[in-house]
Amino acid sequence: MAETQSASRDDAPASAAKHQDQATEALIDQQGDHVVGRAVTINRSRDELFAFWRDFANLVTFMDNVERVDVIDAQRSHWVVKAPGGRTVEWDARITEEEAGRLIAWASEPGADIVNSGRIEFRDAGARGTVVVATIAYDPPGGAIGKFVAKLFQREPAIQARRDLRRFKQLMETGEVATSSRTRAQLEEEKA
Repeated sequence: MAETQSASRDDAPASAAKHQDQATEALIDQQGDHVVGRAVTINRSRDELFAFWRDFANLVTFMDNVERVDVIDAQRSHWVVKAPGGRTVEWDARITEEEAGRLIAWASEPGADIVNSGRIEFRDAGARGTVVVATIAYDPPGGAIGKFVAKLFQREPAIQARRDLRRFKQLMETGEVATSSRTRAQLEEEKA
């Protein structure tokens, strides 16, 4: 019986789903051709993690490239994010689906610098806490070249999603995000 259940539902992030129809179903309002999925287990309750994430102003505390999130109303927010070359990109996002303690899905509104959508899911992991699964679909500005440049500058969503979830785990389990004792500028200064 357990085998039948696992065959009918793939618990992997949408980007790694065995069946593409399940990946598409996971992002009903998918906006963007590139899909990134990452997961992390955090030793905290689903409700606690959901509540922290749902206050979008909290996201700047662990999302490295997010400069700010302005809450417009209960369903919409304005995002300002660092891009390669010292630029920033902006968009308005709206919540497309929400289940308290379980998931938040969003999509960028028309006119976004980066068309994107996604969902963050909170799944019970028993005594281990909660599995947090982030799935993001996006269109990089500049197409394949823009994606390559973003990777070079460590600003590509696949890289950032992994790092941001790791920092979210640190923050929620320890109350702080670990940083190096020296900044990149300080390290480069020492090399010179």
